[in-house]
Amino acid sequence: MFRVTGLSCEYKINPVGIDVARPRIGWRLEADERAAVQTACRIQVADDPLFQRIVWDSGKVASDRSVHVELGDFASPSRKRFHYRVMAWNGQDRPSGWSEPGYWETGLLDASEWSASWISPPAELSSRDPDRCPMLRKSFRVDGRIREARMYATALGLYELTLNGIRVGDRYFTPGWTSYRQRLQYQTYDVTSLLRKGENVVGCMLGKGWYKGEIGWEGESGKYGDRLALLLQMHITLEDGTEWTLETDGTWKAAPSPILMSEIYHGETYDARLEQPGWNAPGFDDGSWSFAEIIEHPKSILTAQENEPVQAVESIAPIALITTPEGDSVLDFGQNMVGWVRFAVSGESGDEVTLQHAEVLDQDGNFYTDNLRKAKQTVRYALRGGGRETFEPHFTFQGFRYVRLTGFRAPISLDDFEGIVLHSHMNPTGRFECSDPMINQLQHNILWGLKGNFLDVPTDCPQRDERLGWTGDAQMFIRTAAYLVNVNPFFTKWLRDLKADQAPDGGVPFVVPHVLKPTSHSSAAWGDAAVICPWTLYLVYGDTRILEEQYDSMKAWVEYIRRSGDDECLWNTGFHFGDWLGLDAKPDSYIGATDKDYIATAFYAHSVSLLQKTAAVLNEQADAEAYSVLRDRIQDAFEREFVTPSGRLSVPTQTAQVLGLTFGLLRGKAKERAVRKLTELLEESKFHLTTGFVGTPYLNHALSENGLTEAAYKLLFQQDYPSWLYQVTKGATTIWEHWDGIREDGSFWSRDMNSFNHYAYGAIGDWLYRCVAGIDTDESCPGYKKIRIRPQPPAQGLDWADGRLDTMYGTVRSAWRRREDGKMELQATIPPNTTAEIRLPGAAAATATESGKPIRSAAGISSAWESGCDLILAAGSGSYEFVW
Repeated sequence: MFRVTGLSCEYKINPVGIDVARPRIGWRLEADERAAVQTACRIQVADDPLFQRIVWDSGKVASDRSVHVELGDFASPSRKRFHYRVMAWNGQDRPSGWSEPGYWETGLLDASEWSASWISPPAELSSRDPDRCPMLRKSFRVDGRIREARMYATALGLYELTLNGIRVGDRYFTPGWTSYRQRLQYQTYDVTSLLRKGENVVGCMLGKGWYKGEIGWEGESGKYGDRLALLLQMHITLEDGTEWTLETDGTWKAAPSPILMSEIYHGETYDARLEQPGWNAPGFDDGSWSFAEIIEHPKSILTAQENEPVQAVESIAPIALITTPEGDSVLDFGQNMVGWVRFAVSGESGDEVTLQHAEVLDQDGNFYTDNLRKAKQTVRYALRGGGRETFEPHFTFQGFRYVRLTGFRAPISLDDFEGIVLHSHMNPTGRFECSDPMINQLQHNILWGLKGNFLDVPTDCPQRDERLGWTGDAQMFIRTAAYLVNVNPFFTKWLRDLKADQAPDGGVPFVVPHVLKPTSHSSAAWGDAAVICPWTLYLVYGDTRILEEQYDSMKAWVEYIRRSGDDECLWNTGFHFGDWLGLDAKPDSYIGATDKDYIATAFYAHSVSLLQKTAAVLNEQADAEAYSVLRDRIQDAFEREFVTPSGRLSVPTQTAQVLGLTFGLLRGKAKERAVRKLTELLEESKFHLTTGFVGTPYLNHALSENGLTEAAYKLLFQQDYPSWLYQVTKGATTIWEHWDGIREDGSFWSRDMNSFNHYAYGAIGDWLYRCVAGIDTDESCPGYKKIRIRPQPPAQGLDWADGRLDTMYGTVRSAWRRREDGKMELQATIPPNTTAEIRLPGAAAATATESGKPIRSAAGISSAWESGCDLILAAGSGSYEFVW
């Protein structure tokens, strides 16, 4: 059996509304034999699902490429659906037969195709009640049988659409958060099934969102503009071929909605008594409504939806109703989550219920909101009366585990409440389990930290008056995130915003999209996201297009640093966050003890190294040579500045040793001394970390790569403060901002900056997959085209670990266990059309077996050799079971 499955286009299955004129496709192979490869392929594209009208045919092409395959000179026009199918040939030149077909559909590829006008509620309406969300509606007729209809929509602010009273799509917080002055997404909807012959009505509610609402801890609103607006056009094709377009224009009507207030930070207030039943359906009298106003706003900034939309991904039922010592009624959902509560309530007209959201209870068991700072996270609902009513918010989200209820009549039933989990709906790719339940809980917490903070942008936290796309946090966590879910579309969109917000001199903002002061940019390790993130996406997905898109941005950042230092080989000027929240900080300081110039120069070297590699990948040979020379000069300058003649680092912190080792800045005696010094520092701290945001992501890797894997496990296994598992002992269900967000006595680290859903320290997840489970990609063949399986079990503490990763080629698995007979067992799965280097620690070729047979006679193993104490195997695809 040899067949083609899993067709995708630009990382998506059957996408509708993309604006990539030359989309790339990919597929997976299934085979019932080992070492299965693709030697040739053929792709056909048709404009009908039966492939009777083929518009492009590659013919049989000798190629092993099955991901990111470009279709030669084929280019898609706007608003067109194309169907495609793939055939592959294996190593014996046997064809697979045609795959099941897939399709893609383009949106509006050029701004000139937007004939609709931007419309806004009348200025008078908005000024009369500026916090109230407006409604827009348009009634129109369709005379004839409908073949198909597409709706293209975006907004200044957030929008929620209905067609004939039915919600359009299942996306939330559309059009998403981008660098609105330069880039604004639009969405495409297939609304064929919602239209009917005769009268139809489009309804829309608008919310402030990130565009007009309060963003940032300084309480500023209207960062991007002061008017909400809608841009929509719907193309309707009848069975007789007639096509016409509905557009936003001055004939649309506007009125205030029952949403009296909706803010990202503060929640939503809704008065059901102000509802106008049927307002978004045919037959409604909108004579009292005002006409919308046409406003001017550029359309050249429009781009189709790039990342996965925010959706209601799952729901959580509350596990308990608590009466606190202060007498509050509080729901416990058992999980720190992000989204909102959908609830049902009964009462008299005008009765009001309130839901306030919090992450934790205080040490006395009372409802605690001090760490939210100014964010209110409160939903208020005034009942219309007359029966059971249900409600969920529209344009706000909360970070919470606990919800304080006010105004609900007793007895309160848990069945009336449901936690709706919202985040960008990325495809899950990773799974990690081991024999230690606490480490499994840590892995759970890492995943839920991602869920809570990947709501359209990678935010630092989802609950207080911040929720911003901090660049440092993003680059620290991106490799871990790429094990958990497919993050390529998510980070591709975010990196385009980074590039858009990048200063003319190459400086990178602290947060993207950039909503802080103009001077808030260009800290070491934060701005380096401009280089680290694209390179990581390339490494994990083998996607050169992201490097091509971001190359100018990457260069601009490196050249910004080169110009910033007193010496172009040292970065010793400007503001830097340093080793943020390092535990070796001075009292009342957030910044760890590691010298800022040291950190800045280390990351400078790292970014130059990655830029040099990028230039080589893109065949920018002159740049590759120039940056190779610059990297060597930086290393020389680094050694002169920070390494004594005897080889000792002048900065004696854990983070300093870790960065010097990880970034390859230490040679010979200096490297040996740094390894010894790091060991000494860990022994002095009784194998507890003192690293902050900068050092922690690299700490365990630095240990494993320098023969100190057992020390890395000691750090992992620690359960007292400071450690990853300390949070688990305190009942954490997500990763905390501080190692001791809740202290041993139950008190809190601080009131003003103490998030309990902050993914940065969850970067240990990368090490769990790469070193504990042992799944990695080979940089020479990125995207897991060549896989590295190298588990590093500890001497004691774990009996088994099982890691799985869904790559572009298929599922990779590495699962090891200690058998009762004292032997080790490794189950490894390598997907077709890939190869792997499998390292068996402590094994010998003479005694190791695969599926009960000697290693050297095992099918799929092309070679085996011993290196040190390990046995290394070159393997083709298939599932293997090794014992030694």
